[in-house]
Amino acid sequence: MHMRKLPGFVPPSPWGLRLPQKVLFLSFLLGPRHLLLRGLLLAAPFFPIQAPLLGVPDPAARLGGDSRSPRPFPGPRAGPRHRKGWLRRTRPTGPREEATAARGSGVAALRPGEESIPFSFDFNAFRSRLRHPVLGTRTDESKEPQSQVRAQREKIKEMMRFAWQSYRRYAMGKNELRPLTKDGYEGSMFGGLRGATVIDSLDTLYLMELKEEFQEAKAWVEESFHLNVSGEASLFEVNIRYIGGLLSAYYLTGEEVFRMKAIKLGEKLLPAFNTPTGIPKGVVNFKSGSWGWATSGSSSVLAEFGSLHLEFLHLTELSGNPIFAEKVRNIRKVLRKIDKPLGLYPNFLSPVSGNWVQHHVSIGGLGDSFYEYLIKSWLMSAKTDLEAKNMYYEALEAIETYLLNVSPGGLTYFAEWRGGILDHKMGHLACFSGGMLSLGAEDAKEEKRAHYQELAAQITRTCHESYARSDTKLGPEAFWFNNGREAEATQLSESYYILRPEVVESYMYLWRQTHDPIYRNWGWDVVLALEKYCRTDAGFSGIQDVYSTRPNHDNKQQSFFLAETLKYLYLLFSEDDTFSLEDWVFNTEAHPLPVNHSDSSSQAWHQH
Repeated sequence: MHMRKLPGFVPPSPWGLRLPQKVLFLSFLLGPRHLLLRGLLLAAPFFPIQAPLLGVPDPAARLGGDSRSPRPFPGPRAGPRHRKGWLRRTRPTGPREEATAARGSGVAALRPGEESIPFSFDFNAFRSRLRHPVLGTRTDESKEPQSQVRAQREKIKEMMRFAWQSYRRYAMGKNELRPLTKDGYEGSMFGGLRGATVIDSLDTLYLMELKEEFQEAKAWVEESFHLNVSGEASLFEVNIRYIGGLLSAYYLTGEEVFRMKAIKLGEKLLPAFNTPTGIPKGVVNFKSGSWGWATSGSSSVLAEFGSLHLEFLHLTELSGNPIFAEKVRNIRKVLRKIDKPLGLYPNFLSPVSGNWVQHHVSIGGLGDSFYEYLIKSWLMSAKTDLEAKNMYYEALEAIETYLLNVSPGGLTYFAEWRGGILDHKMGHLACFSGGMLSLGAEDAKEEKRAHYQELAAQITRTCHESYARSDTKLGPEAFWFNNGREAEATQLSESYYILRPEVVESYMYLWRQTHDPIYRNWGWDVVLALEKYCRTDAGFSGIQDVYSTRPNHDNKQQSFFLAETLKYLYLLFSEDDTFSLEDWVFNTEAHPLPVNHSDSSSQAWHQH
């Protein structure tokens, strides 16, 4: 679900994970703009937002009076600090940071020269509204024979500890670890921002109660995560990884440093929206605050500008600044107005004209998380955002009509649509859709609920088959249904596996919806395969050919492996009330964001 979500990615690429081939990317960068992936936009503000959202914003409610990029931070303090325990300078808490365990205002962990952003969010009230303890009750430990599930969960926790400690030892502060060469990798995708693995790991470390490791990550954010950078950054990737990670860390801990840096970083992304339509460009220049006006031949990617809504509503909620919500409300407005061919959403849109650039439709890379964010916006609003709900089910009906197929061998899959011509393949990125379908089945029309749940199970089974039919029991980047081959890659350039999470993500959602033990069995097969083929002496690495039992490693421990793959595996073997789906939705980087349980927000949700 990300840049990573693009098909055609060649493992040893300077962009790391989710981007497509360098050539493909550069061609878009210089013209139709670079591609990322997943997600959606959506409209209406999330939590209750004050009156300025209805009209002219109140300057007093703005972060610093306007939405300019934040001032540079001062340099780091000399020397590292090591902390134990969950949180520093906070009230006493129980072992799992239960309901009312955090501060609701004030300043914490700010360095000299940094100021707190005006803050009215009531953290204690938020925590008291949660339906379940954040980390659940772990009741399975008393129910499972010989504590099998507990042992499986502990194994996944050990994998996370090993991945984090390897990163900390060889690449701390870099964006990602290269385990074969035992060094770090920066890349250019984040515009000079550092520590992608740190930010991506925060909530996973918290979930697994790796307390010392969490404190190490938090200390790095306090002391070394600087926003005074000047490169060109991916709007999508910075949003889902950095802002998503910081927001979830704040909602889990109440620590002011996470809130403040999320908001300031959000401000730095706003110039991307300076286009004639308000549809953002894919890249923002942190130095100039913009990247020039979009040209007539450029295009923005559906999954890219469609995967901002969840995070931007929370930025408005935590800052009091309506500008973030206004930006994503406008995206939805543009999409509601434009004609959709056969009800489908093509993957490329001109930010200048507001028209589709070409008619390529995919529920995988380039389109995926747009649909994901529609259903999750409905759920995050405590089921009051009817526009998001209607857009999701309308889009799903068109996708099912024109993209859904069943192979001769009985495997259900979503093809890709190119102006009416189908490519009979699925990308690994499209395998998130089984979980999405399951998540949205409950709120479909009554006569469609069982159908969508069965469709979710069938799609997930197909994605499992792409794993089961490989020699390593790990799935390829893309798999086809043609020439007598089913759920298999047909060329080496599609046979790699880069520690992606989408298949285990669907296993987790299907387990929570059905409690069919097959999903835990399949998930454990993935754990064993990761240990056998992806674990190295200094971290985990992707492999270049899933059909070889002696695969070459790609020398990259993707940050999303810690943020998503290990998190979803851990949740698969946890009780349902751990990060309960009644309380949380996961962004497309698996960062948990809270459902709005406030009763006072219904009016704001219906302002379209």
